[in-house]
Amino acid sequence: MRLLIMGPQGVGKGTQAELLAKHYGIPAISTGDIFRYNLKNNTPLGQEAKGFMNQGLLVPDELTNKIVKDRLAMDDVAKGWILDGYPRNAAQVEALDTMLEELGTPLDAAVALTADRSVLMERMTKRAEIEGRADDTPEAIEKRLDVYEHETAPILDIYRDRSKLVEVDGVGEISDISAAIIARL
Repeated sequence: MRLLIMGPQGVGKGTQAELLAKHYGIPAISTGDIFRYNLKNNTPLGQEAKGFMNQGLLVPDELTNKIVKDRLAMDDVAKGWILDGYPRNAAQVEALDTMLEELGTPLDAAVALTADRSVLMERMTKRAEIEGRADDTPEAIEKRLDVYEHETAPILDIYRDRSKLVEVDGVGEISDISAAIIARL
């Protein structure tokens, strides 16, 4: 099973990715984890990414695509994977399409979790309090949700047009949301 898990910050993508990974016996891969692995292990890709990050810049799509492709070519993903946090824009969708074609591993589905903006704000504000996350100010949360709406949400239509989109309400009991995703897959 090869899945994307998509949705705005605070909708529960990471939680559901982990539960689905256990259910299907495949790794959940977040782009953040891939970057941290490459930085920690000082790989050539990690060194390249660090150069951008040290300047306070976003890692460009081209490098992000290389890092994801490198991860999807590893042995532990032979039976499948769940990608969390990628693709984030239309250019990354095209790059992922090319990667999957080259690797001979077609995408099974893109799971999109949904929730009202007010629920997301409440969840992330609570998370900031619990985890002490300085980056989860109301202003920062609003900005990230706006970026998602303008850059990432439009790519859901690409997967909808390909009949690959599975939309599930991200509000409710965690186990009920997982069950709904699995039933829809």
